[in-house]
Amino acid sequence: MNIVVLAGGLSSERDVSFVTGNNVTAALRKNGHQVILLDVFMGYGEEGEDLSDVFAHSVQVSVSVSGISKEAPDLDAVKKMRKDQSDCFFGPNVIAMCRMADIVFLALHGENGENGKVQATFDLYGIKYTGTGYLSSALAMDKGLSKRLFTANGIPTPTGVSMNKEDCQWDFEDTKLTLPCVVKPCCGGSSIGVSIVQTKKEYKKALEEAFRWEQEIIVEDYIKGREFSIAVIDYKALPIIEIAPLEGFYDYTNKYAAGSAVETCPADLPEDIAKDMQRCAEDVARVLGLDTYSRMDFLLDEANHFYCLEANTLPGMTPTSLIPQEAQAVGVSFEQLCEKIIQISLEKYV
Repeated sequence: MNIVVLAGGLSSERDVSFVTGNNVTAALRKNGHQVILLDVFMGYGEEGEDLSDVFAHSVQVSVSVSGISKEAPDLDAVKKMRKDQSDCFFGPNVIAMCRMADIVFLALHGENGENGKVQATFDLYGIKYTGTGYLSSALAMDKGLSKRLFTANGIPTPTGVSMNKEDCQWDFEDTKLTLPCVVKPCCGGSSIGVSIVQTKKEYKKALEEAFRWEQEIIVEDYIKGREFSIAVIDYKALPIIEIAPLEGFYDYTNKYAAGSAVETCPADLPEDIAKDMQRCAEDVARVLGLDTYSRMDFLLDEANHFYCLEANTLPGMTPTSLIPQEAQAVGVSFEQLCEKIIQISLEKYV
């Protein structure tokens, strides 16, 4: 097949997206496909360029990728690098090349890539793509909205409130929560802008940090405990993986720096708790309508009560990412995983 792997974009997870895209591209080429790794924002060439044999030169056409930097990308600097200086999210020839592909593998992370806008655009253009659709993407991306859906459907989740910058509760007492708490952007990913707050003084600083990234944020109870993640493919949970950062919590650095966290799969859990947590992950997928594949993040407190924090609709596929490790635990290689995602996605278009 001719496949476009779409990465990059203008989210705080731009660098992570490229590494995901690079890994997926290599796997799909190994599987025998002609694959172009394309930056959705920068695009390729000039508008109106002859693309008739672009897949025959897929390696030369593909963007080259470096690693993940320690800091989130400077998006203003990225915008200045674009040749045509257009404010359109899709770079030159992106839509045309995606329409030429048999399917687009979405390796985007964060804003626009995971909030349903790209998916809705592709639906209108008749472009086939991997992963869940626009509505379920939007529901999962908005942590405030998904938290309300969790609560309404009996899915355990930390108590919390969402607030906009215009009507923010700068006085912690107004939140009716207790310390410590967690402050995080409503729609962000990779733990960027997330703070664990111990004091009222830290609370204000945490709000300012979260509002650097978005206009809406979440403040929720801090759950002290073990961290887990569960991938769900075609509504069936994979083995649970436990993440134990060597320092701090599972933040941006610990997620992508090799050796910064101990990851155990299958997780060492009592069988009944493991089954209940897997069943809960499958329930989350059904409640949000997350077909194809997704990944749910959980915390387990000292009393063995678990809480679902969020759902990820386009999980990372970097060397340290979780879903490839979970798939490997049931004998599914990275190449097989990428192929399975494509096949499940294509079934929706039959």
